[in-house]
Amino acid sequence: MNYYVYIILCNNGSFYTGYTKNVAKRLKLHLNGKGARYTKMHPPQEIVYIEQFTSRTEAMRREKIIKKLSHKQKAALITMHKKR
Repeated sequence: MNYYVYIILCNNGSFYTGYTKNVAKRLKLHLNGKGARYTKMHPPQEIVYIEQFTSRTEAMRREKIIKKLSHKQKAALITMHKKR
């Protein structure tokens, strides 16, 4: 089973980072205000970054690393990812 780490761009320009088994389903939850407390307060616009992992442990580890990045570092990660 694959797991994914994703970054959502919110309406206020902030980023939300999470992990899931199903990105489309998780985004729908966020859009409906049921995904996370943060995205209830800062409505999501779109998913701007996704990484795939083969285990939940790997995904959780990567999510933790990304959450510690500054806004500027997350933006750079997203930009680098889009250039691939």
